[in-house]
Amino acid sequence: MRILLVEDEARLAETVRRGLAAEGFVVEIARDGFDGLELASTGEFDVVVLDIMLPGKHGYQVLRELRAREVWTPVLMLSAKDGEYDQADAFDLGADDYLTKPFSFVVLLARLRALLRRGAPQRPAILAAGELTLDPARRRVARGEVPLSLTPREYGVLEFLLRNKGNVVTKAEILRSVWDSHYEGDDNVVEVYVGYIRRKIDAPFGTATIDTVRGVGYRLVDEG
Repeated sequence: MRILLVEDEARLAETVRRGLAAEGFVVEIARDGFDGLELASTGEFDVVVLDIMLPGKHGYQVLRELRAREVWTPVLMLSAKDGEYDQADAFDLGADDYLTKPFSFVVLLARLRALLRRGAPQRPAILAAGELTLDPARRRVARGEVPLSLTPREYGVLEFLLRNKGNVVTKAEILRSVWDSHYEGDDNVVEVYVGYIRRKIDAPFGTATIDTVRGVGYRLVDEG
């Protein structure tokens, strides 16, 4: 899952980024309203976490322009103000949730997962390939009735492959979607993680769900 965090407080932004990364999210940070608006307008994010007090354009302006551009990505507003009129303004402009600073990371995480559950109705509630299932809302993976334990990074790679089931995806596409934008290591790390995933979702069951397409990348299929 990709999160855009539009926050000019560097320490807070980095703390939130690290926490969400540990939970398996990919987080992009924008430091001002101009960059936040342009990044959010691409529609490549599952949720936008948007501070109100920003340099350049404040959060209300960013939100108003996003909705005017018909970008319907769920938006969670952050503010140091907890007045009911501030919250009402945010909701009137099209915000999906509102969180007052300082906030608990546990609460932020719960709010984000709630938005993810209801923010993308065009996506299937459960991703599946044959008997392999992945529930994004509960972050559960299973093969038939057997639950599978994946690390956050393994989960991210598998989710990306499932969302692109039947299509060949490159290592670069996987890196861009699952690792953060600052990753500068070898793209062979994708091959390593695909190997980890195969040992968990396929090897114990005698299945072959992930094809290697030599010279291109990987394709997840229903049966193999």
